[in-house]
Amino acid sequence: MTELDALAPGIAGRWIHEHIVVEFDEGLSSGTIELNRAAGSLTVRHALNSSHLGEGLLPQITAMNLGQREFELVIVGLVRSTVPDPVESWATYYRNSLDDLLSGAADFAPIHERAESLVDGSVLDLGSCFGFFPLRLALRGVQVTATDLSEGTMRLLRTVAPHLGVTLDVITCDAAGIPVADNSADTVTALHLLEHVDDGACIIDEAVRIARRRVIVAVPFEAEATACHGHVRTFDADALRTLGSGTGLPFEVDEHHGGWLVLDTSNADSLIAATK
Repeated sequence: MTELDALAPGIAGRWIHEHIVVEFDEGLSSGTIELNRAAGSLTVRHALNSSHLGEGLLPQITAMNLGQREFELVIVGLVRSTVPDPVESWATYYRNSLDDLLSGAADFAPIHERAESLVDGSVLDLGSCFGFFPLRLALRGVQVTATDLSEGTMRLLRTVAPHLGVTLDVITCDAAGIPVADNSADTVTALHLLEHVDDGACIIDEAVRIARRRVIVAVPFEAEATACHGHVRTFDADALRTLGSGTGLPFEVDEHHGGWLVLDTSNADSLIAATK
């Protein structure tokens, strides 16, 4: 599957990719989104304006029972068919999302707020996706690096960040193999990443390798993995304790809008040496 270019030139009010067409329809009531499937295609008609763009759209799109790829393409299509200029469309999405996250209005806001309260020093964030958490930290003057496997989302973040007045580092890579030196960040964060992979132990190992002081992991507690978001497994507190115990490091597990695993890596080198 080819990487989606969310910044590619397009037609004002209409966006087409693969079998999906997303188009603005001034005949609909403001804020309306309608989906129609026919002959293997998906057509989305909407009457969104720039104020509607942001993470606030996600619950509405999640409820439409789309596959993961369709979910991603519909979000991109809604953004690109609402504001004509590619960069300004995404800058609008980012600004609105950050406003909602920082004000507490967004569903994910409590997770970002808790994670920020646990951060100590410089940060490397794993699986950053759009990069809202790294942007939040950078806006507060934290030295932060965003990472993600998707070159498309990292290119998007790299392009939009200057329009938000933000400076941060961006790396495209697998979370199980980050091209940075040992002990190169004070804190490593992995917020709602591990539910996307079958085995998170290798990601935890990589986070421990990089973090001088702390590793912060947050996961959703779900009865069933949310397929449209790309979740492939569920977590509970016992699963987090198993991950923590596997490192041999001091750790804490608790619950706050999902589950949290916080590892103390400040003495990781000496603990590892003692086991050899």
